[in-house]
Amino acid sequence: MNHQLEMTMKKTIKLGLALAALSTAPVLAHDKHGHASFSAGEPGDPNKPARTIEILLNEMDYAPAKIDVKRGEQVRFVLRNVGKEDHEFLLATPKENLAHAVEMKKHPHMEHEDPNGVRLAPNKTAEILWKFSKAGTFEFSCLIPDHRDYGMVGHVTVK
Repeated sequence: MNHQLEMTMKKTIKLGLALAALSTAPVLAHDKHGHASFSAGEPGDPNKPARTIEILLNEMDYAPAKIDVKRGEQVRFVLRNVGKEDHEFLLATPKENLAHAVEMKKHPHMEHEDPNGVRLAPNKTAEILWKFSKAGTFEFSCLIPDHRDYGMVGHVTVK
């Protein structure tokens, strides 16, 4: 094999390996994105006691819309969509939910697979087990386009 052909093949192999490495990097980065830490605490432990709070997802509001919990408390949210449309419950900071709402306007049928959120069809029920390990005021809101704007927002105060 001549020297020039050998050099070209080595460069091609190096380029191929570099491209392969780059193509897997976003997958690995996305896998960890947003899952290592949550602003409002962390997913709960099903082996530990929890206070149960039922929240009704009505047409453009939650009942109750204000909840007080103690720092370190674990809550089992029982979420019931009693409205006529799909609704969501996404627990985060207002800033995070507003940023997510912008993405939802671009992709209104986006599904949530995070432990701090769920989308429910009418007459469906779901549960979220959450440990409030951080003090502060957090919100839960429906990020389906326009629902949050119409008032579908609630607050959790952690003391």
